[in-house]
Amino acid sequence: MKSFILLTVLFFTSFLVQAQANDENVSVEIKTVEVEMIETIDTENTTEVARLYKNKNNRVIKALKFSTKLNSAKLS
Repeated sequence: MKSFILLTVLFFTSFLVQAQANDENVSVEIKTVEVEMIETIDTENTTEVARLYKNKNNRVIKALKFSTKLNSAKLS
């Protein structure tokens, strides 16, 4: 277990040393471009029925309301 921890520490320290060794002077230039956005919206008067039930999770609720023999009322 100690050797595993030692190897991981060595790996991370070597990774950090290599990351710090790359100290090259890099100049960054930023160019800005203006773009015009044109949106066309087609408006049509269509009425569609989205769902048949008020509750949108009706199938899930119906599936979760299963009944077993233990749930049924016992006759005396």
